[in-house]
Amino acid sequence: MSHEVDDMKYGISFPGDFNYGPDIDGEGDTASTLPQHKPRILLMGLRRSGKSSIQKVVFHKVSPNETLFLESTNKMVKEDVTNCSFVVFQVWDLPGHLDYFDSAFDSEHIFGGCDALIFVIDSQDDYQDALAKLHFTVSRAYKINANIKFEVFIHKVDGLSDDHKIDSQRDIHQRATDDLVDAGLENLHLSFYLTSIYDHSIFEAFSKVVQKLIPQIPTLENLLDIFISNSGIEKAFLFDVVSKIYIATDSSPVDMQSYELCCDMIDVVLDISTIYGDDADFSFPPERLKEENAFNTDSCAVIKLNNGTVMYLRQVTKYLALVCILREDSFKRQGLIDYNFWCFRKGIKEVFELRKTNKQLTNGENLENGMGEPPQV
Repeated sequence: MSHEVDDMKYGISFPGDFNYGPDIDGEGDTASTLPQHKPRILLMGLRRSGKSSIQKVVFHKVSPNETLFLESTNKMVKEDVTNCSFVVFQVWDLPGHLDYFDSAFDSEHIFGGCDALIFVIDSQDDYQDALAKLHFTVSRAYKINANIKFEVFIHKVDGLSDDHKIDSQRDIHQRATDDLVDAGLENLHLSFYLTSIYDHSIFEAFSKVVQKLIPQIPTLENLLDIFISNSGIEKAFLFDVVSKIYIATDSSPVDMQSYELCCDMIDVVLDISTIYGDDADFSFPPERLKEENAFNTDSCAVIKLNNGTVMYLRQVTKYLALVCILREDSFKRQGLIDYNFWCFRKGIKEVFELRKTNKQLTNGENLENGMGEPPQV
C-alpha cells in the first residue's frame, strides 16, 4: 500500500506568546514549569449573567444543573487552566457589580495584560443595562490595550426559540455596534456567540476564543487540511480532551451536529478508559482520576454510526486527541489513515517544540524525537 503524506510541508511561525505545557507527550509537572506570562481571558458581565457557571461547566466538569446552586461571585477569581489541559492560560472571573476602572483598581494591570475579554449578556433578561455596561467596559479597556480580543456571549439561549435567538443576536449586535460607531470606535471589533451551558454551544464558543490566542492556528489548519485530503476524511478536530475545547480544525465549515458527536465520543472514551484503561494511577484525587488515566500512546477508538459514517479517535498527546469523521468506505484504508496520522502527529510535535528545539540546538545538546517509528503499512 502506498502512502501519500510521508513528507508534509508546512510553515511555522510564532508571532504571539501563547504558551503550552512543557512536554508534548504530557510528561512532567506542568504547573511547576509554567512560564511566568500566560494569556489572560477575562470573564465579565452583570451579576447573575452566568459567568461563573460557564467557567465551572467548561473547566471543572460541573453538571449544568448543579450550577443552579452557585452563589453570586463577590470577589475576583483567578484560575490557571493548567493542570488538566494542554493549553495554558488564565481565566479571571470578575464580579459584575464592581467598576474596574475606578482608582481603587489597577486597571492598567487588569486590562493591560489581557488577551481576550468575554462579556456575558443574559439573553432572557432586559439587556439594556448589559449593553450600557458592555459599551463602557470595552471602550475603556480598548484605550488601555487595543490588542484585546473582545467577545460577547449572548448567554442562556436554551430557553429561547430559534427565531428569538436570531432576533436577540441581531438586536444586540446592532445596538452594540451603533454605540461604538457613535463613540468614534469603528476599529473596535466585537464577536458575538449564542451560548448555553445546557448544550455544546458554550464549548464551541470558548474554542473559537482560545483559537484566536494561538498563533500557530494557520499551521495547524494547514496540517489538518493535508491530513484529511490524503486520507479520505470529511472532517477532523484537534481536541483538548479535558475541556472539550477544539484547538484547531480543518478549513471546511464546522457543523454543530458533528462537533457534538465528537464531544460525545470523547466522553465515551474517557469513561471507558477510566474503567478499563491500563496503568491506572489511583494516587490522583477522584476528580482528576479520569483525566490522568484517559490516554496513552496506544489510545484509539472507532464508532460506526447507522448512517454509514465512522468516527475515528487517535491520541496525539496525553491531553490532545484527533477526532475524525469519514465514510465507512474510506475507513477500509485504515492503514493509510494510520500512517498519515503518524506524519500529522510528527508535524504537531515539531510545531509546538520548535522553540525548545532551537534552544537545545543553541546549547549543543543532542535531540531525541521521541515519537517512535511509523506503523508498517
